[in-house]
Amino acid sequence: MEQMMEQMPVVVHALNIGFIQTLKLFFVTLIGAFPLGLIIAFGSMSKFRPLSCFSKLVVWIIRGTPLMIQLLIIYYFPGLVLHNPIWGSGESGRFLAAAVSFILNYACYFSEIYRGGIQGVPIGQEEAGLVLGMTKSQIFFKITLLQMIKRIVPPMSNEIITLVKDTSLARIIALQEIIWAGQAFMKGSYGISGAIWPLFFTAVYYLIFNGVLTVLLSRLESRLNYFR
Repeated sequence: MEQMMEQMPVVVHALNIGFIQTLKLFFVTLIGAFPLGLIIAFGSMSKFRPLSCFSKLVVWIIRGTPLMIQLLIIYYFPGLVLHNPIWGSGESGRFLAAAVSFILNYACYFSEIYRGGIQGVPIGQEEAGLVLGMTKSQIFFKITLLQMIKRIVPPMSNEIITLVKDTSLARIIALQEIIWAGQAFMKGSYGISGAIWPLFFTAVYYLIFNGVLTVLLSRLESRLNYFR
């Protein structure tokens, strides 16, 4: 116990650095996946058949394969097969490859949630908007979008919570997120080896972050109750 207390400042410092990397990947993924998912959803619902088929094919491939495989392919394929290491080297290159992988993966999942939310709005409301002389863009932003947001908050919340935990998969390409930092103390990081207890502390970070997100998303859902 005394040794553990002596090591605590070093461990917490390393975990904080790893958690910052986890937070960066989390927020970058959301910033990129939210709009891209909507674009893919529009592509899937497009009346232009080639675009619709292509969008659905991309979604099928991404949703049907493990995120870990996607990370490995996106990070290693350019360098090993195309002999063009576009991601560069070092931590920044690994982070960029991980961000692209996560954005593409979650955008495809979000697109299906968007599509379900849009198609769940009664068609009669769109017809009523057309009768009132509204354009299709006005109908979407003033009628469909607001009701869609209410419908998609619960499934989106589940995906966002899942994303928090999925960020740990980035360690497969040696991105030094929080679990990488905790596991490193089993291998001699900062002169500490054979210590498994830092991994339990990583679980605390995830629990606190997920707890905060759960409260925020629940409040958002309750504020959208006026659509009921």
